[in-house]
Amino acid sequence: MKLSKDFILHTTDGEVVLVPTGNAKFSGIVRGNKTLGAVLELLRQDTTEDEIVAAMKKRFDAEEDVLCRDVKKALAALSKIGAIDE
Repeated sequence: MKLSKDFILHTTDGEVVLVPTGNAKFSGIVRGNKTLGAVLELLRQDTTEDEIVAAMKKRFDAEEDVLCRDVKKALAALSKIGAIDE
């Protein structure tokens, strides 16, 4: 899976903003924290859910089950708005 080319990722002052282009079916802005930003950065390249969880485990001090749950939730939300190409 990979971040759709119909979305632009922007980080400013520690806040992550995901903005759809004119080609996206979603209209709105997605705002997130460092955790979502890390997930989105990893989605710039083709990756898997397991690879994202492994990278997040190296970056953040959290239990693996918590990371799995959070990554799954973020990916589901991103998928729902069409931000992920699978």
